[in-house]
Amino acid sequence: MTDGWTWDESLFEGAAAHYERGRLPYAAGFVAALADELGLDGSGRLLDVGCGPGTVTVPLAGCFAEAVGVDPDAGMLARARLRAARDGVDNLQWVRARAEDLPAGLGVFRVVVFAQSFHWTVQDTVAAAVRGMLPPGGAFVHVAEVKELPSAEGLPHPVPPYAAVAELVRRWLGPVRRAGRGVLPDGTPGGEERVLAGAGFAGPTRLRVPSGAVVRRSVDDVVAWVHSRSDGAPHLFGSRLGEFDADLRALLSAASSGGWFAERVPDTELRIWRTPRG
Repeated sequence: MTDGWTWDESLFEGAAAHYERGRLPYAAGFVAALADELGLDGSGRLLDVGCGPGTVTVPLAGCFAEAVGVDPDAGMLARARLRAARDGVDNLQWVRARAEDLPAGLGVFRVVVFAQSFHWTVQDTVAAAVRGMLPPGGAFVHVAEVKELPSAEGLPHPVPPYAAVAELVRRWLGPVRRAGRGVLPDGTPGGEERVLAGAGFAGPTRLRVPSGAVVRRSVDDVVAWVHSRSDGAPHLFGSRLGEFDADLRALLSAASSGGWFAERVPDTELRIWRTPRG
């Protein structure tokens, strides 16, 4: 993890209640694309590390005999259980643990997924642990939004004013990004490809899954997005959370006279590494 920053359990404290409403979905075709690439047929086991509220675990579970979601945040796991029950998915197990606790007696998996969570881990340690949990030909999969600015042309409402929102958060919490009880002056680390190559993985294969969807977002949705993030988690504002939210809502209301925003759902990128066969 980043030098000078230590993970603590408050990283996403209070964010789970806002996550599903606030975050944009992955492209609808990501499950089919991954199943086709890996030949998933309902057998084997899936491990989703840093599973959050089951955003990826629940829709992927039907491609496996069993799926396990791991997350250190109890609130996230509670929301994941609710999502699985709502969607009628029952081949799931939820485990409260950090990625650094792996293998944690969980056994062997056909596929291990990190959906925008690997950057929060001690990467060398976690990559080595995951390598030992996969059989020959097993897959390490990173799921992420494509980091491009989608076009706003033709949208029925203005795009949320994300730059102004970020500036408001900085005015309230300081110029350096907050993360749990610490700060991340340089953000989270990259270097994923180097780390995974060093752990013995081959790849990656890159798949871009197009979205094309346009979603309408209310002021409440954008407020939820802010509080779903580690750098805007509710606990960071302490007793002044209500005051911050009032400022945020005023900013958003001024940016859209009708109180509605719109944006294009980003494409989803799947990066797949495999363990050597034989």
